[in-house]
Amino acid sequence: MKKIVYGILATITGLVLLFSYRTSLEAVAPAASAATTRNTAGSTSTGSAAGSTSSGSSGSGSTGSGSTGSGSTTSGSASGTTTSTGLKDGTFTGQAADTRYGAVQVAITVSGGRITDVTVPQYPNTERRDEEINAQALPILIDETKSAQSAQIDMVSGATFTSDGYTQSLQSAIDQAKA
Repeated sequence: MKKIVYGILATITGLVLLFSYRTSLEAVAPAASAATTRNTAGSTSTGSAAGSTSSGSSGSGSTGSGSTGSGSTTSGSASGTTTSTGLKDGTFTGQAADTRYGAVQVAITVSGGRITDVTVPQYPNTERRDEEINAQALPILIDETKSAQSAQIDMVSGATFTSDGYTQSLQSAIDQAKA
């Protein structure tokens, strides 16, 4: 009887070890954009040297999650012209939205009144699993943003917290572009 119990326990232990083995050991960087950088200090950088910096302490979005922003940098065009869509041309960085796994921050580039480029200068990347999830989720969120031209985009399954923070920061950047 003891041999049967030991055999079952050894089989279960072997299965647990087999299924918990990680086959991929290399880190996966998100293919979101060539300009996407990992910024964990809370500051942002954009491709333009000109601009004004303001810091905020309240999150944006209609979810009322009470997230805090670490700051935003807005680099707009010198003329500040507004098009028929209501968005000014330039680069606008939304406030960082705190999520369960880290802050998410979105920067948009508006040209001709349309969102032409989206970068994510700050996103959760402290754990390997965070990097794997965001390597898949961020390109999808960026494509959704470019096609929807608003913050009303679908969330990515399996990346709910990142998706929620992304939409909050995106709405903040769009609000800056409308101001």
